[in-house]
Amino acid sequence: MTKEIISETFAPKLLGFMFLFVVLASALTGVVLGMVNIAGKPDNISEIMIDISKNSTIVQFAILLMLIEAIGIVSLALLLFTILKTQSKILANLAFGLWIAEAVCVVLRGLTTFALLTVSQEYTGASEPHYLTLGNLFYLSSQFTMNMLMVFYCAGGLIFYYLFYKSKYVPTPLSVFGMVAVILAFIGEVLIIFGHDVSIILFLPILPFEVIIGVLLMVKGINYQSRTD
Repeated sequence: MTKEIISETFAPKLLGFMFLFVVLASALTGVVLGMVNIAGKPDNISEIMIDISKNSTIVQFAILLMLIEAIGIVSLALLLFTILKTQSKILANLAFGLWIAEAVCVVLRGLTTFALLTVSQEYTGASEPHYLTLGNLFYLSSQFTMNMLMVFYCAGGLIFYYLFYKSKYVPTPLSVFGMVAVILAFIGEVLIIFGHDVSIILFLPILPFEVIIGVLLMVKGINYQSRTD
């Protein structure tokens, strides 16, 4: 009984910490990559590659952050599955699988970014079409894996946050906020995949939600009173 109480007290706090950990890792990755022209248009691949080669240390640090983020996502998914599987083991399994796929995409993004860095360091800006072709391939692959990881995140997040809504483990408005946030982001990501320009506003609600639920879980834990065993 004591062991169960300790587990029910510690697990939500660890879950809250992992929410904040993943948010921080993801935000840092974005900030670090923003210091390099890696988010430019693919038709300027020559400029992108030259900029990357000049900032190799920054790009290497971003790749390391991606790997750390992937570990955090797997840990977060496992904790969410463990806590929410009593609500629906089938849905919890599905959400867990989607977030594992997200973590795999993060790793693949890191690998394609590393490949882009390697090619960029070999590229001198001269007439080297084979380097430009490879650079463009790795650049587009990195962007594609970024889009796919967001799709997997939103799909899995919608299920996990629905299970939070069903369980009443956290305040209902918060779980509804989470579902709305990932639905908006999913719509935005689908539009991007089909070539549309999308405002960052559609993706912004995810950040405050994950920060709020992370802090809430660390401070207050989970309301187990309405638990379904």
